[in-house]
Parts: sequence; C-alpha cells; structure tokens
Amino acid sequence: MSATLSAPLVDVSWLVARLDDPSVVVADVRWSVEGGTAVAEAAFADGHVPGAAFLDVDRDLAASPFVDGPGRHPLPPPETFAATMRAVGIGDDTAVVAYDDTGGSLAARLWWMLDATGHRAAMLNGGLPAWRRTEPVETGPARVRPRAAFTARPWPPERIANASDVSETIDRDGAVIDVRAGERFRGEVEPLDPVAGHIPGARNLPWGDHLDPVTRFFLPAETLRERYASIGVHRADDTIVHCGSGITGCLGLLALRVAGLGDAKLYQGSWSDWVHDPARQVAVG
Repeated sequence: MSATLSAPLVDVSWLVARLDDPSVVVADVRWSVEGGTAVAEAAFADGHVPGAAFLDVDRDLAASPFVDGPGRHPLPPPETFAATMRAVGIGDDTAVVAYDDTGGSLAARLWWMLDATGHRAAMLNGGLPAWRRTEPVETGPARVRPRAAFTARPWPPERIANASDVSETIDRDGAVIDVRAGERFRGEVEPLDPVAGHIPGARNLPWGDHLDPVTRFFLPAETLRERYASIGVHRADDTIVHCGSGITGCLGLLALRVAGLGDAKLYQGSWSDWVHDPARQVAVG
C-alpha cells in the first residue's frame, strides 16, 4: 500500500517511520548560485537524509534560461521533467517528500511541479536542519535507485501565469505577491537581475516571513492567514505569486495551501522575465 500524504508538510517523525517504505522517495533539492551543480552535489555528499535522491535546481528542475521559456528558471518540457523523475526512482505511485537546507525555498519548487501535475508530494517541515537535530545523516553520493514509471503531464495553465496575466490581475485589483526579500522588492539591491525594483502594484511578503525565525518551521496556518490578510489577501483565487525566477515563489504557493487559502498561480518567469522586456514599468521604494 502506498503511503498517504494528507497535508503538504510532514515532520521528521513521519518520515522516520516511513524511511524504508518503497512507496516513499525522499528528494534532496540543492542549488548553488555561483558554484553550479558540482557545488550542490558536494553539499549533498557532506550530509543528507539516508537514501535521498539528489536533484539540482538548474540541471533538473529548470530549462535553459530565456531560451526554453521565460526567465532564468523556466519550467522544463513535461517529458524532460518526467525523464528526470524516472531516473531518480520517482514514479506515478510514489509519495515524494522534498527537502533542502534553505528553509524550503528550493524544495518547494519540486513540491509544486509534482503537485501541479497531479503527483503526490509534500515537504519536510524544517528541512535538513530539522532532520539533523534528531537523526543521523548519510554521506557520499546518492544511491542508485531503480527507474520508475512516471507519466509526462502538461503544465496546467490554471496554475501558471505570464506577464500579461500579471498586468491584468493588478488592473482588476487582484493580488500579485512578490516573495523576494524586502530590500530587493524596494530596489535597494539586486544581486541577480539587471534591473532593481518591483512590479507596480505588487505586494511584498518575503518567503522568509512564512517561517519561524528560530526553528525555520512553517508558521501555523492561523499566523500565515494573518500575514496574508495584512497585505489584503484572504483567498488564493485571483492571486499570482512570484519571486526572482520562479523558484522561491513556490514556497509562497505552498504557504497559501498550508494557510487553507487555496491555490494561486505561479508567475513562471517572475521578476527576471518582467525586466527582460524594457517596455514594462518598474517601481521602487
């Protein structure tokens, strides 16, 4: 019998009890901005949840930037994503538990890609730091897992937005949520994209503000609802979430689900796509 995932978050005790369950695959999601896949692989080798598969954001969860889609991290073609999942042992009947060591800001991308295409997935609340507090890690490269049967499914249009959707949503007073750090939203710094600032009319709720500052666990649903209410968001319909390139924005999408507010859309290209067109307006402050 396949493991049941009744919520988008699981805790360490849940995963410990199912670590030997063949229907559960643990996926370690890493990304190095400057060092590439080699640095991400080295970090994985230094310590990971025993038996975890390794997935690199650039190599495995995105296509070629600005070539195969909008922004720095466009979604890969469905068949490419399916081939990646098959290669690491994730199949149609697999329950996937994703984690990272960055508060969920990377692992949420895999969660969203699987959830949006109808596959069972959850995130490990607290990620690798939470695991390390009570459980041993495994070192070395990822174990070779048997290939699995994973069906390629189109990215659902009802879960994805483009730049035109963003403009139209703002024009009708819908919510566009930017989860980048406040200093990036205000245009004080911009470490990755050529233009600093934010989309006029967007609302800022940094991804880190969805987490407890000490434990790095997700905040309780009620607290998340209060934080969304503070920026005028009371439900996820007619809401678009974005970040710099479509990675950390997925954490906002997961948080909306945890808060019980429903499913918003991901602006796939995010800020990197918005500023790719110099005709689009930019706000600062």
